[in-house]
Amino acid sequence: MGRNRQIYCLTAAVVLMLSILFPLQEGRAELIRKAVWAGKFYPGSRSELIETIRRLTLKAEKTAFSLPPQKTLKALILPHAGYVYSGWTAAHASRVLRGKRFPKVLLLGPDHRVGFRNGAVSDAKAWETPLGLVRLHRDAATLIKGSHRYQPVPASDAMEHSLEVILPFLQVYLDRFQLVPVVLGPGEIDRFAGDLDRLIDEDTLLVISSDLSHYLPYDEAVLRDKETLRMILDLSSEAFSRRDNAACGRAPILVGMELARRHGWHPEVIHYANSGDTAGGKDRVVGYAAIAFYGDPMNDQKKDQDRLSDENGQALVRLARRTIQARLGRKEEVPSDEETMLASTHFDSRRGTFVTLKIDGHLRGCIGSLTADESLREGVRRNAVSAAFRDPRFGPLTASELDRVDIEVSILTEPRELEFTDAEDLLSKLRVNIDGVIIKKGFARSTFLPQVWEQLPRPEEFLSHLCMKAGLPADAWKQPGLKVSTYQVQYFEEHR
Repeated sequence: MGRNRQIYCLTAAVVLMLSILFPLQEGRAELIRKAVWAGKFYPGSRSELIETIRRLTLKAEKTAFSLPPQKTLKALILPHAGYVYSGWTAAHASRVLRGKRFPKVLLLGPDHRVGFRNGAVSDAKAWETPLGLVRLHRDAATLIKGSHRYQPVPASDAMEHSLEVILPFLQVYLDRFQLVPVVLGPGEIDRFAGDLDRLIDEDTLLVISSDLSHYLPYDEAVLRDKETLRMILDLSSEAFSRRDNAACGRAPILVGMELARRHGWHPEVIHYANSGDTAGGKDRVVGYAAIAFYGDPMNDQKKDQDRLSDENGQALVRLARRTIQARLGRKEEVPSDEETMLASTHFDSRRGTFVTLKIDGHLRGCIGSLTADESLREGVRRNAVSAAFRDPRFGPLTASELDRVDIEVSILTEPRELEFTDAEDLLSKLRVNIDGVIIKKGFARSTFLPQVWEQLPRPEEFLSHLCMKAGLPADAWKQPGLKVSTYQVQYFEEHR
C-alpha cells in the first residue's frame, strides 16, 4: 500500500502578481459603502423607493409565468438600468423569490467605469441603500484573502452602479441576507467560475447583473436579444462570448453559464422588455431580461453531501501543516474546537486526496492518492508527510523552509473512465479547468490535477505533458490503447 498508491503531481511554477490600480485607504475595512446612485437610477427616499418597488412588483405579477414544479432556484440574471427603464423587468424577481430564504447573495456585475482585470471585491463592512444596511458576508473577505484575482478597488466601490441598482429589489424580496459583491473585469471565465463555485451552497443565491443589447432600433434589438437569450438558455458559451452587442455583463453571464453546466442548472426566461416598452423612444433602445436558473433537489442533495465547507477545508489545510511541523520537531497544540471538528463524521468519508506545497509560487512537493480507501483526515496526514519528505523530485523539506511554504489540499471525486472514439473525440470531451485526468497504458500511469490547466490550457499540450510524465511518448494520447479517466477536485488554499 503506501508508496505504490501515491502519485505526485505538477502544479504552478509561476504565480502572476495582480497589479492593483487603486491603493487601499487606511481603515477602509471599517467603512460602510453609502448609496451612490440613489436619487439618480432609483428613488433616493425610503418611502418613495418602497412605493416604486411595490408598484413595479404589482405590474410584474400580472405577467404570465409558471414556476417549474419541484425545482430549486439557484441563480438569477437581472437588469441594472434606471428603474424607470428596467425596473419592471427586475421586479419579476418577485415571481421566483417570494417565500424563499437565502442567507447569502453572491452578486456579480460588470465593470462599467474603472477598467481593471479580474475581480473587485468590496472590503466595506456593509452596503447602505435608502432601505437600510446590508452586511457583507465573510466570504467577501475569503475571496480577497484567498486569491490574487480578487482585490478591493476603491474607485469601483465609489462609482460602479451594476450591483447597487439590484440591491433594493433584493432587500424587499429577501428581507435578511448577507452580501458578497463582486465586480468582474476581463479574466479567465473558468477560473472565475471555479473560485466562486467554492462559495456556493444551499444557502446561496447567485444574482448576475446585466442589461442586453444597447442602442439598436426597437425591432432590431428585439430580434438580437431573442437570439442572445436562446444562447443563454442553451448554455452556448462559445457563441455568446463571440457575440457583439449582446450584453454589458458578458463576463458575469459567462460565469453563470459555466456554473449552470457544472451543476446541471436549467435557465428559464421570466420576462423580457426593452426601454422602448417602458420609458424611452424606439429608435435607440436597451434590452432587459429576467432569467431564473433552477436545479434538481436530488442532485443538489448529493452534491452538498460530497462538498466540504470552506471551514472544514481550512481545518484540513491546518492539519497538513501541523503534521509536517510535528515531523520537523515543532509540535503545536490543537485547539479543542478544531479537535472536535476533525473528529466529526465529515472527515470519516473515504476520498482521494492530494497535498501540494509551494514556495513563492513554485512547486515544492505534491503527493496524493487517487483511491478512496482511507478517511479524509488520514489521507491528508499521510500525503502531507509524503509531499514534504518523499516527493522524488525534491529533497526533504527543511525546518528553515517551513515558514515559507504555502499548503493546498485537494479533495477528489471518484474517477470515472472516459469513453472516446479517437484523439479528436478525446479532446472534445475534456473540460478545461474542471477535469483532473488519469491516463493508463500498460504499466504506465499518471495524473494531472485540474489546477494544472492553468499552466497548460490547451488540451493537446495538457495531454502531451501528461503522457511524458507517465514515461510515454508525447503523442501517445493520439494512439490506440490509452485508457483515460477523469475526476473533479474541491481544493483549499491556505489562508495566511
